[in-house]
Amino acid sequence: MARISYVDPGTIRDPQIRRWLEEAISAGRPGPENQAIRAHQPDVMRSFTLTREMLFDNGAGVVEPDLKELLRAYVAFTVECGY
Repeated sequence: MARISYVDPGTIRDPQIRRWLEEAISAGRPGPENQAIRAHQPDVMRSFTLTREMLFDNGAGVVEPDLKELLRAYVAFTVECGY
């Protein structure tokens, strides 16, 4: 099994990436561990975070936030995601 290290926020030079990781750590979402891994590739973290913000945090779309969260939890459950 691969072991991918977590990026320490203090080592990140890009202020946007560092802020996203620090926010994930303080809020506990999206998974701080996952964000700390994504931070190895800033373009991946940027793509994930901007998409997530658009779909969940900015109220985009026609589906209510509570239903989006229920669907997210259902998908995580069906694929046996431990997070």
